[in-house]
Amino acid sequence: MSLFTGSGVAIVTPFNENLEVNYEKFEEIIDYQIDNGTDSIVVCGTTGEASTLTDDEQLECIRFAVEKVKGRVPVIAGTGSNDTSHGIYLAKEANKLGVDGLLVVTPYYNKTSQKGLIEHYTDIAKSVDSPIILYNVPSRTGLNIQPKTAYELSKIENIVAIKEATGDISQVVELMHYCAGRLDLYSGNDDIIVPLLSLGGKGVISVVANIMPRETHDIVAKFMNGDIKGSADLQLTMLPIINAMFSDVNPIPVKEALNIIGFEVGACRKPLTSMDAQSRENLVNTIKSYGLSNI
Repeated sequence: MSLFTGSGVAIVTPFNENLEVNYEKFEEIIDYQIDNGTDSIVVCGTTGEASTLTDDEQLECIRFAVEKVKGRVPVIAGTGSNDTSHGIYLAKEANKLGVDGLLVVTPYYNKTSQKGLIEHYTDIAKSVDSPIILYNVPSRTGLNIQPKTAYELSKIENIVAIKEATGDISQVVELMHYCAGRLDLYSGNDDIIVPLLSLGGKGVISVVANIMPRETHDIVAKFMNGDIKGSADLQLTMLPIINAMFSDVNPIPVKEALNIIGFEVGACRKPLTSMDAQSRENLVNTIKSYGLSNI
């Protein structure tokens, strides 16, 4: 039940001046991604500002993405919640819309125990037939999926992958010790794509792919085709722009970068705000250094 190999873009949700979803712009950036080699569209994740979308907006964004992608690449929908019942509702509704998979983040704020994680994911997985990617991002949720917990969850047929965003290579090594061949591994950090590929990873769910889709795709493609040096060189070349994408809270910098490049995806919804003047200037200079802007 592998979902994709390569670069899945954690796509932004574009807004108009009234901070309503700009569907015309959404279609434009979906097509831009697919035309430039992106291997999967991951909609309504952290970068897609799912936390400030209403349920109706979130499900409409998912429906729209499925309709506009038209099967060209897999569409994976973020449906996580810190309320298991709510997570089941979102998973079922997304499943009805024809997604290829679900990205389900761990509970946040109320968190839970490792036992609670197993029960949470088990209940969600049993409610749908869509393949599920576990999303482990403790810096945002305060909760870590421990490797042995991931192993227990890998026994559930439609839990097929994990997006690892701990940044802890030692944990990933232990995870793959238990789960290689049982869970597909995707990097949730753009700065360590190659290290995770070397441990058996299938690719990345990427923020920087919003502005550099072809290059992010190529990091994985080169590695998979045996050009390890070419993959590593590209990873290292992209490090400054990757760091720039996390110079403020995601997705503030990447939306600003898209606006600078000319995509006009709008601002973030509060509580996320705009970058300060110095940070924006640094971002502009970095974007210019990669030839991504005519400013």
